[in-house]
Amino acid sequence: MIDMTELSKKHRSPQAAARLHKRNAAQKRLKYYGILAISLSGLALAILLWSVLGKSAGALTEYQIQMEITLDAELIDRDNIERADFSQLSKDMLSNRFPFVNGRTERRGLFDIISSGAAYELRDLVAKNPNWVGQTIPFDFLASDIADLYFKGAYGQIEPITHRGALTIQRDGESLAFSSSDADFAPLLGNVRARLLARANDHRIEAALQENGRRVFNERGDFVEAAKRKNNRDFELAQAEALEALAAQPDGVFELDQFTASIFLKLGQVWVRVETISSNAGTGKILGDIANGVWEASDWQLLIYNSPPITRKVSDVQAILLETLREQGKVSSGINRHFFTSGDSREPELAGIWGAAVGSFWTMLVTIIFAFFIGVPAAIYLEEFARDNKFTRLVEININNLAAVPSIVFGLLGLSVFIGFMGMQRSSPIVGGMVLGIMTLPVIIIAARAAIKAVPPSIRDGALALGASDLQVSMHHVLPLSMPGILTGTILGMARALGETAPLIMIGMVAFIVDIPDGPTNNATVLPVQIFRWADFPERAFEARTAAAIMVLLAFLFTMNLTAILLRKRFERRW
Repeated sequence: MIDMTELSKKHRSPQAAARLHKRNAAQKRLKYYGILAISLSGLALAILLWSVLGKSAGALTEYQIQMEITLDAELIDRDNIERADFSQLSKDMLSNRFPFVNGRTERRGLFDIISSGAAYELRDLVAKNPNWVGQTIPFDFLASDIADLYFKGAYGQIEPITHRGALTIQRDGESLAFSSSDADFAPLLGNVRARLLARANDHRIEAALQENGRRVFNERGDFVEAAKRKNNRDFELAQAEALEALAAQPDGVFELDQFTASIFLKLGQVWVRVETISSNAGTGKILGDIANGVWEASDWQLLIYNSPPITRKVSDVQAILLETLREQGKVSSGINRHFFTSGDSREPELAGIWGAAVGSFWTMLVTIIFAFFIGVPAAIYLEEFARDNKFTRLVEININNLAAVPSIVFGLLGLSVFIGFMGMQRSSPIVGGMVLGIMTLPVIIIAARAAIKAVPPSIRDGALALGASDLQVSMHHVLPLSMPGILTGTILGMARALGETAPLIMIGMVAFIVDIPDGPTNNATVLPVQIFRWADFPERAFEARTAAAIMVLLAFLFTMNLTAILLRKRFERRW
């Protein structure tokens, strides 16, 4: 007999209380660990989305520069408008608008403020309206990637500096000497000195590296190389000392270069790019036409561009031209239609995702046709009709193993079989879809078998009892009831295929494709490969487009996963 009194005392003992407290504490810890894990996952997702969204915002808008262009009838044949050189017409228009821009480098910078694709857009518009030939029309030229980034503030901004003195100017050709009645430029000298000291520090760091090299080569007995390193060290030290001596001058004349901030004077509508400066005087290059004279403090502006020219792609002249156009009200912004309607391009402002999106559509269409109509019958056969023998078990093992094979292996399979052996076209959605279909096939088979197995045996038994054949049981009863699970597994497998890059690179879908594919046999690329290519381009404007393309891909994946959830909820059966 069990002594209930002793058992009750044992459960109320201090040892039992300690065990209960320990168990409750372990349960609370497990709960907190779960909450912490979910919180960290949510935080990581929020950081990812915030980072991608923040970078992609710049790709959603684009800037246009509205200017009037003369469609010279002598240069444009009404009957053959497509052959006219609209690019040269655009360059002539810019040259006439800014006649003070001269020199090969500066003129190239002038032509680079509008996109190279703007001329083709103008050509297409004039081709639709041939009666415009011989007229002067306003046209919104698409800004180049450099101009677009400048307007968006990616390269910093030109900012005004307060001043008090009257400015006396003396012109000598394109050069201008100026002096102020007050020490208006003294505050800017601190910026120049800081830049000089920073450069001097860089030279001293390089001198230290050269000295370390000299010591190493001396120890090795390579005295020729050691002497070379000693000369390099002395040169770097001399450069550093010269820069430090220049920065130490209390009121010297400083020369502005690509390492220092850019300084400008604005006299009415005329800009002066400052080249040398002291506390109250300096020299610069005139961008425009102006006469000698004295300008009162309220009539001129002192401006600074804190980003040194070496750190930005936009030049000083380009910044002046873009600011001039903005002040004249010629700059406007809108939705970046090229990003959503165009194919790939080497010019960032013309690059779009529509070609890759259409390529992804055709590839996914081939994938689902190939994988679904092979995977589901295979699952039905293995689960409902196949006998349990060595061959069936071998097939099941191989299906499970194929589901874990790296995706690039399937790319090698497609390269050797579909392209190498069967001679199918590279970079086509039909080959990409078949490769992804083979990769997705094991996932669909496994998911379909699990859904079929979840159908209660009583459904089968009832159908057989009513005289249905095995095929009728499977097709009329088991398959419809298992379809929600099959569709869920299929969509999740397709979502994985949509994000694959490696197998498609192996079959050549990384090619530069400009045209929009019309069908599964045309050359095409897909969204993940497009993102991979853009991320490798050096132009800064592609960074925002890469992030925006990632958001589009995430939207596709989110939609597919949401569809799987809705299908499961809509057709879910409980027994």
